[in-house]
Amino acid sequence: MTNDHQYQLLLQPINEFLQCSTPDEWITAARKPENLKVILIDHLLCELKAGQSAMYLIRKYAVDQASASALLDWFKPYEDFAYRRVGSLVSLKGKSQISKMIMAKSDSPYSQDLIDKMVLLIKEELHHFYQVLEIMEKKGIAYENIPAGRYAKGLLSQVKTYEPDALIDKLIIGAYIEARSCERFAKLAPHMDEEISRFYISLLRSEARHYQDYLTLAEQIAQKDISERIKQLGKVEAELILTPDHNFKFHSGIPC
Repeated sequence: MTNDHQYQLLLQPINEFLQCSTPDEWITAARKPENLKVILIDHLLCELKAGQSAMYLIRKYAVDQASASALLDWFKPYEDFAYRRVGSLVSLKGKSQISKMIMAKSDSPYSQDLIDKMVLLIKEELHHFYQVLEIMEKKGIAYENIPAGRYAKGLLSQVKTYEPDALIDKLIIGAYIEARSCERFAKLAPHMDEEISRFYISLLRSEARHYQDYLTLAEQIAQKDISERIKQLGKVEAELILTPDHNFKFHSGIPC
């Protein structure tokens, strides 16, 4: 089986899950050389935020106090770099692995599966953060903190205020963000230089699994049919992708 065929098999369920494709207008803007800087910096920050989101979920819902502190320590070098401009590519090398066991709190109603899937996701997102930073350094693109777009905020504004529905919504939203990232990597890869194209294609497998992990966890925790809620949040996600957006970012809508 060719790699291209494998990637098409990976993308098929993602394209069926998402309620719209990325518009051509976004691809046209994203492939412009002058937008490479914002694409890479925003991708870098998206990897950090994806890891943070997973970390907050297990800190809030699943782990004991010692593990919650260990998770914060794990993220500190990355947050210092991204938000306080402390550290460098050299100081971040090898930091994507956590050195302590992450333990479930005794009264957690959520399974060890939540911890296992989210810790693996965090390791991969932090490794991807480092890989994006490597590419930026090679291309002479200096890091600067840029304001977030509307995408994640727009999705999270839909989260219900009571449990376990709030957790289920956050997991469904996580699935949509990962699926959209995967779809955009695949759409962008043919238009980027060889190094970035190879990198984006290499991300497809892990991003595809992340979306599936989030969705599986949502269904496990709900213990009921959540297909209607998945559709509702998917409609919001599609509106954010298909409507005009003045703030061009990796997950932004139609540039205007």
